[in-house]
Amino acid sequence: MANDMAADSPYGLLCQTQRQRVSDGAIAPVLDPGGDRARLRLVVILPQLGDFDSLEYAWWLHRDRGTLAAANIQVRAVGIGDRAAGEIFCDYTGFPKDALFMDPTAALHQDLGLYGGLAIAWPLLNPTQRAWVNLMLMCAGLGSPGTLAEVFRGYRGDRQAPQLFADDETIETGLLPPLSGNFFALAGGRGFQRPFELATLRLRNMVQVLGHWSRYVPDGAYLTQRGGTFLFNGAGELLYCHRDRGILGFAAQMANPLAFLAPHLTPHQLKTP
Repeated sequence: MANDMAADSPYGLLCQTQRQRVSDGAIAPVLDPGGDRARLRLVVILPQLGDFDSLEYAWWLHRDRGTLAAANIQVRAVGIGDRAAGEIFCDYTGFPKDALFMDPTAALHQDLGLYGGLAIAWPLLNPTQRAWVNLMLMCAGLGSPGTLAEVFRGYRGDRQAPQLFADDETIETGLLPPLSGNFFALAGGRGFQRPFELATLRLRNMVQVLGHWSRYVPDGAYLTQRGGTFLFNGAGELLYCHRDRGILGFAAQMANPLAFLAPHLTPHQLKTP
């Protein structure tokens, strides 16, 4: 426990770190141990808020918000960008603005030792241009293990993953005609991730970001930076940690990104919608 509470430990660092909170613009601690009685504290360090990983992770957190609340799990997130990026991100994903903090230069990511992504120093290019080229290479799998396999999983479906859209849900991608959730049931069945279901979710996210790019990504120099997940108990002991190694690698089990919480939940909490 002493090591977990040390100033240079993830918990100690997060308790000392202050960033701008999206809800009110205040500079506040990312973690305030004395400010609540949470049983567990889940801290998600996001890449750029316009990144595939950030939007998809927020979708899962919103989907399972009932479980998180029932289990008394405090959720905090830090993303790369400014307050304007945080506001549009929360408006789109439903992530609470009082739980999101902004880090314009990814300083916290670096302090936590998170993967900065492919960092080829292309000559004659400025930092933003280098980041773009490196990002495209990461999307192709270079310096980003598992990315291509995860992209393909989104198209082919996954019987080990839960169903993403309800039958009565209308999915607006902004690019395709509105889709009924029942379309995926007719095409592939029910009770699991159907073919093209996850790809449709990702398409919706991509259209959202590209339509508001300058707000989501105010500084493109940090496009390759990856994030991480840290789960602490009430005493500040680290229970779980995942450090992203590539694009679409924000969880150890991408089929169910919040599966790491299961050992810390009761059977009743696991069934909370």
